Amino acid sequence: MSDNTKITLEVFRYHPEGTGQTASKPSYDRYDVPFHDDWVVLDALNWIKDNSDGSLTYRWSCRMGVCGSCGMMVNGEPKLTCAAFLKDYYPKVIKIEPLVNFQVERDLTVDMEQFMEKLESVQPYVIRDDVNQTDDGEYKQSPAQLARYKQYSMCINCMLCYSACPVMGSEPEFVGPAALALGHRYNLDNRDQGTSQRMDRMMEHEAVWGCTFVGECSTVCPKNVDPAGAIQQAKAASAQKYFKKFFVPKGAGK
Repeated sequence: MSDNTKITLEVFRYHPEGTGQTASKPSYDRYDVPFHDDWVVLDALNWIKDNSDGSLTYRWSCRMGVCGSCGMMVNGEPKLTCAAFLKDYYPKVIKIEPLVNFQVERDLTVDMEQFMEKLESVQPYVIRDDVNQTDDGEYKQSPAQLARYKQYSMCINCMLCYSACPVMGSEPEFVGPAALALGHRYNLDNRDQGTSQRMDRMMEHEAVWGCTFVGECSTVCPKNVDPAGAIQQAKAASAQKYFKKFFVPKGAGK
């Protein structure tokens, strides 16, 4: 292609504090940017920021699909913009919007506060009563024990699954796929002793039982975490625990 080849980005703009020419109401601006086969959407946004409109606001960091901060809606699909190649959309206009199901702070940047609160609520870390007791040495783990939860530990908190989830769109209090998958990850960890207290949160109505198993969260996940699968496993574990109360005598197994 010619060095002068261009591609058009239609970018969502919103400055809640805006005055004058800034977008105090949601709108879209169009930008013609250079087209290169090896450019991704994030490269195009950076070009706009550097050469056309320095007021454009969005998050990004690593450019390698690791940090999870550059998630946006690309032609209506939740994507990491560092992994969405321009050549996959050329010559059509690419529409860039903030992730849906989140409050917009400015332009393509969304408020992450509720997501972080939900993530914290499932206690996504190893819980032990004897964490400061080191006399017994390391808490060893076999490859088979690691394999039980490794897939669910690959989450990069990009929040794409929250934008893909239809339950999040209708029930904002839903804990959400990423948080529930990470909670399940620690429940499967043989070093953890906090399953009971973690499950108190995960078993609430707006947690695993709120999931309708549409599966879009797993479809859009860039790390193949399969949060939908994790949630269904957590449901099964909860049901098993519930029915054990009726069929296993008190004190059995102690």
